[in-house]
Parts: sequence; C-alpha cells; structure tokens
Amino acid sequence: MKYLKKIGKVVSPVTALLLPFMSLAAPALDPFPDPIGPGSPWTIARIESLIERIGNFMIFIGIIIAVIYIIWGGIKYMTAGGDAKKAEEARGAILNGIIGAAVVLGVGVILRTAAALITGAFFGV
Repeated sequence: MKYLKKIGKVVSPVTALLLPFMSLAAPALDPFPDPIGPGSPWTIARIESLIERIGNFMIFIGIIIAVIYIIWGGIKYMTAGGDAKKAEEARGAILNGIIGAAVVLGVGVILRTAAALITGAFFGV
C-alpha cells in the first residue's frame, strides 16, 4: 500500500503537468486552426485574427481567475466570524479581484484598439 502511495505522489503531478500537452496533440481540438494553410503569407487580416484570438483567450482566462479570487475572498469574509484581521484580509482579496478584473478588461480595450489601428479599421479605412 505504501508503494502505491509513493507512485501516486509522483504520477499525479506529472499527469497534471502533461495533460495540456496531451490535449494539444489532438488535431480536431486545435484552439488556433490555420485557416489559410501552411506556407501562406502573413497578411494584416491574419495578424489581426491572431491578435484577436490570443487576446480573447487571455481575457477569458484573466476574468475567470479574477472571479475565482473574488469568490474566494467572499468565502474568507463569510468564515471570518468576529475576527477583524481576517475580515480585513478578505476585503483586500475581494478588492484585489475587482482591480484585477478591471485591469484585464482595460487590456482588452487596448488590444482591440491596437488591432483596429493595425488594420486601419480605427480610422474607417
């Protein structure tokens, strides 16, 4: 039984680390499919599309992390009881989560503006 516990302590983290790479091996689940094909030129539209997809993905992940942080702060606040120090730490976590979400959304606006400037769509060209 001790032998299985030792194996489990090694296999579990290795599996968790390798899981993203295993999912990238499936061609049907490619998150960034190449619509033009290999060996094709990089056009402004292709660069815009790539920036938009990467930006949207990063914004999505950032918002999920911010929401989880806000929820965790709320749970800490509810379980603080009468302890003022724990309640203050929980309020700080909630505030940091809100600030993080605002920063992520601000970066999203910057990315969309940059993509519009690169393609000329910002000026109606």
